Amino acid sequence: MRSVEISAKTEYAVRAMLELADASDPEGQPVSVDVLAQGQGLPRKFLEAILADLRRAELVVSTKGARGGYRLARAASEIPIGAVFRAVDGPLAEVRGRRPHQTSYEGVAEHLPVLWVAVRSSLRQVLDDTSLEQLRTGRLPDHVRHLAEIPDAWVSR
Repeated sequence: MRSVEISAKTEYAVRAMLELADASDPEGQPVSVDVLAQGQGLPRKFLEAILADLRRAELVVSTKGARGGYRLARAASEIPIGAVFRAVDGPLAEVRGRRPHQTSYEGVAEHLPVLWVAVRSSLRQVLDDTSLEQLRTGRLPDHVRHLAEIPDAWVSR
């Protein structure tokens, strides 16, 4: 059985977005790919592809030229982490390539879609309710912090 996996692409995207949020200045100067890559030790070529995905999703804007680079498309407080996930890896939860609410089963498994939808909902409650700014500052929503404080949350099973 495979576990729910957060891809390297998604992890790098969130880390790059955090770097952009941290580097934001009032003048909106773009941050170069090299600075972003160095800030988090990310592979430059892979990061370029990720930034293209983030640009298509309208989470970042790019500026060309010698002083070009990337900046957030809107305030970090207005960008949910779930949007970053979706921009680079698609839907938060799928069941064999289908959305949880699109599944159906017969017999003893007939209630399984309810569980799949609940799993997606729990991911949304964490990822869509947490902004890039909250993650950057560590001021996570109470319900997210509460989940991380459950005694066995940090224990592998």
